[in-house]
Amino acid sequence: MAKVESVAAFDEAIRSSKPTVALFKADWCKDCVYIDPFMPDVAAKYADRLTLLVVDRDALPELGERYGVLGIPSFIAFREGKETISFISKLRKTREEIEGFFDRVLQVSEALAKAGE
Repeated sequence: MAKVESVAAFDEAIRSSKPTVALFKADWCKDCVYIDPFMPDVAAKYADRLTLLVVDRDALPELGERYGVLGIPSFIAFREGKETISFISKLRKTREEIEGFFDRVLQVSEALAKAGE
C-alpha cells in the first residue's frame, strides 16, 4: 500500500493499465482505524493483480472533492486514469466487503480490457 503524497503523484499512479484502487482515509476516523489491522493482508492478497494507494483525505482534500468522497473510509478504482467503480460511504467496511469490492474491480478491469481489444 503506497501512501500518496501529492495530487501529481496520485494522477500519475492512476494512469496505469493495472487496476489501481485508492483508499481514502484519515487518522482520526474510527472506521479507518478498524480496517488498518487487516488491510496489509488484503493488499498482499491482491498485490499481483491491482495497486492499492492510500490517500489521506485531510492532507489532500482536493482529491476527495474531485471524486465526491464525503464519507471515509472509501475506495475508488481506476484504470488508465479513468474511474471505473467505487465503494464510497461513511459506513464501516468489513474485510469481506472490501475483498468483494476488489474482486469486482478486477472483473470490471478485465471487461474493459476485452472491450478495448
